Amino acid sequence: MGYLEANQPRFREELLDLLRIPSVSTDPERAGEVRRAAEWVAARLRRAGMTDVRLLETGGHPAVYGEWLGAPGRPTVLVYGHFDVQPADPLHLWTHPPFEPAVVEGRVYARGATDMKGNLLLPIIACEALLQTEGRLPLNVKFLFEGEEEIGSPHLGPVLEQNRDLLACDVMVSADGGMGTPERPEVWLGPRGLVALQIHLRTADRDLHSGNGGLAVNPIHALVRLLDSMRDAEGRVTVAGFYDRVRPLTPAERAEIAAAALPLEEFRRTTGARGFFGEPEYTPWERASARPTLEVNGIWGGFTGPGVKTVIPCEAHAKITCRLVPDQSPAEIREKLVAHILAHTPAYAEVSIEHLPGEADPYLIPPDHPAQRALVRVLTRLTGREPRVTRGFGTVPVMGLVKRVLGAETITLGVGQSDERAHAPDEFLRLASFERGQQAFVMLLAELARAL
Repeated sequence: MGYLEANQPRFREELLDLLRIPSVSTDPERAGEVRRAAEWVAARLRRAGMTDVRLLETGGHPAVYGEWLGAPGRPTVLVYGHFDVQPADPLHLWTHPPFEPAVVEGRVYARGATDMKGNLLLPIIACEALLQTEGRLPLNVKFLFEGEEEIGSPHLGPVLEQNRDLLACDVMVSADGGMGTPERPEVWLGPRGLVALQIHLRTADRDLHSGNGGLAVNPIHALVRLLDSMRDAEGRVTVAGFYDRVRPLTPAERAEIAAAALPLEEFRRTTGARGFFGEPEYTPWERASARPTLEVNGIWGGFTGPGVKTVIPCEAHAKITCRLVPDQSPAEIREKLVAHILAHTPAYAEVSIEHLPGEADPYLIPPDHPAQRALVRVLTRLTGREPRVTRGFGTVPVMGLVKRVLGAETITLGVGQSDERAHAPDEFLRLASFERGQQAFVMLLAELARAL
């Protein structure tokens, strides 16, 4: 539409302005910057024509709320996003400073460009365009933007519980995601859930001279054996009861995943992956989207500096996470993991288990939900191609929370693409996608007004 095209230079400058704010939620020293990002987003909502814009205080970083409720009797959509970002380390791997956005050949490079400050602006711009050109929106819209998604949304559940009436909606639209590419559009059914633990294993009161080998126990060896006991040689998780509640994939679901899958060689080329590993009964894309996983995210202990230090350490540590699928429960899987760890820790070792934040329920929207069908129609018109139906590999905690607390289903519309280096150095967003996403949200609001 003409309004979007005429104001594109301003929208791009706003994106660059937001990207300059180093809103790293995991860094306590950046708490002020996360709040500054919240205040920036609140001000942008007001400029777009939203009312009752406010910061919702939490036990951590604030969230932002705004609304336009000028369509009585019409459906209400809750739009979700987040303004916090991942740390930028290691800084030396960035071509441009991560919080000094650089536009190069139609791409903007900065931390948070694709995940997800570019996406966050899309529905705001769409609402502004409709209000400026038509004087109203086709349905009621509420916004909820948080500042803690990158640390697992630890305070989002209480925010939803305490503001049930304020956030009540017929459906939620999450801008945290993608829609594939114009040549290969996609719609998501939902993300996997998450549970995370940290293991601390100790075998002595202090580090010992390695000459005590054969007498003293090495905790790193003990920890490696413990971790290895959690999966068999082919990649199946061996924790008792881990798969008990996993829904079997139907032939139709397997065909759907296969139709949406990228060629494995393309994944290998873009990531440098040396091979594929996991349950042999399932394809790599089935394992990555519709099967639960158990991964070691970090392991450390002993001397790791340059040179040699002949020592037997007294302790070793590891972080593990599991991606979960319907109908697995984070609490139940956590209990099974703890039981396995306690049962497989050697008698000569002491173990303690730390529960890490960020637990999330898995979520899938029914594929025939009216909002999901509306999204398919929008992407088909926008790209000229019927989108493939796929599942997200990662975790978006808000979807399971909104289903449980507000009773609303969620559809996903964003413009992030898999090669845009989210969470990595030289993260970027295609400006063509930024423009296309604004049009998509204008179309989606109208389509949802007809469908709900």
